[in-house]
Amino acid sequence: MDTYHDLISQTFDFPTADFTVQDHELQFHGIDLMGLVEKYGTPLRLTYLPKISSQIQRAKQWFAEGIEKTGYTGSYSYAYCTKSSHFRFVLEEALKNDIHLETSSWFDISIIRNLHAQGKVDKQKHIICNGFKPEAYKKEIADLINDGFVNCMPIIDSPNEIEYYHDHVNEKVNLGMRLASDEEPRFQFYTSRLGVRYADVIPLYEQRIKDDPRFTLTMLHYFINTGIKDTSYYWSELSRFVHKYCELRKVCPTLTTIDIGGGFPIQTSIQPEYDYPYMVAEILRTIQRICKEEGVPEPNIFTEFGIFTVGESGAIIYSILDEKLQNDKELWYMIDGSFITNLPDTWALNQRFIMLAVNGWQKSYKRCQLGGLTCDSQDYYNAEKHIYQVFLPERKPADAQPLYVGFFHTGAYQESLSGYGGIKHCLIPAPQHVILDRAADGTLTDTVFAPQQEAGSMMRILGYE
Repeated sequence: MDTYHDLISQTFDFPTADFTVQDHELQFHGIDLMGLVEKYGTPLRLTYLPKISSQIQRAKQWFAEGIEKTGYTGSYSYAYCTKSSHFRFVLEEALKNDIHLETSSWFDISIIRNLHAQGKVDKQKHIICNGFKPEAYKKEIADLINDGFVNCMPIIDSPNEIEYYHDHVNEKVNLGMRLASDEEPRFQFYTSRLGVRYADVIPLYEQRIKDDPRFTLTMLHYFINTGIKDTSYYWSELSRFVHKYCELRKVCPTLTTIDIGGGFPIQTSIQPEYDYPYMVAEILRTIQRICKEEGVPEPNIFTEFGIFTVGESGAIIYSILDEKLQNDKELWYMIDGSFITNLPDTWALNQRFIMLAVNGWQKSYKRCQLGGLTCDSQDYYNAEKHIYQVFLPERKPADAQPLYVGFFHTGAYQESLSGYGGIKHCLIPAPQHVILDRAADGTLTDTVFAPQQEAGSMMRILGYE
């Protein structure tokens, strides 16, 4: 029978730059995963910091090449969308790459201030403040501007937001304005709840921004929930947005910049599925063409890549505890963790991640379904839910070594959605989290960021201690 290695090699162009096999064991970015498993046990969450920097540099390079290829006259700036992962080690790694930051909550401002106190963020850094803003968020933004963060930019999400800055900001402030995009036809509503209606943009500028000496409108912002895709829907919404920029630019000469949000996807399969340089070039050409038709300057461009920045840096490894044959053809491999608590996107959004065996590549393989430890019927990962069938090396009771399975490119949102450090479904503990980095000479370093969650932490939250 073919081995698991044969199956993967025949199905995909394998090995890849990120995934290789040595001595029948998987390597991730040249990292000996089995060595880490033997050192730390499972379940084990990993973050590989160099991937964060390499993603940022890749995107910067694609835009630089696209600008050169098209002759685009505006500049490009990279901002990191903090809500994808707020961890300090993520922000510190990302900030090594001359980027800006985008916030979504008043608690983000505490992170900005902490990073400033450490010398990681100076007061010239662009801080793009997005989202619908409760009173506390508006206050934190106003305080940041009054404290000299000259490029802290509130993005107007609702017309009433402007009054607060008029009353509480003591310095001149650059404003942005978010447009409410139309959603894909499959959505249950037509227009995003976030942003200002297209029809209200120019009246809002002329009536409440234009003649206020403390305000300068410099940025127009939009975001497509489904991401940057080569579809008629995306190109239609981008064109509509650029036409509105041109219309506003004709009456607002200070408008120099557009923010096209985030939306670069990460790889969810070993096989590359997305042509990044092509999409960047086409975005630039679309903006360039419409601006030429309208007779307005090509704007500077900001993006706010979050998942793209941090997603591919993450992985989680489980061991297979046992197998259960529940009928004639459904074989379950039971993991020592939970998809609902550790990888909530698989449960809530049917998200697919790259899944590969960590060891046993020389063995024959079986079709199986993966089951988590909670008592919830939705705590599983299989072919029907996740498009591709799940195959893993076979297990035998006599095996000296357990079988381990890894999920890769899990670095965005999972800890936030699952409530990092809090109460887990069925009180399944959060896994140990290890940070991986490389020294200047390329030597791999591994550091425990957080041990596996203990019962005592949950007991305190629940009021038992």
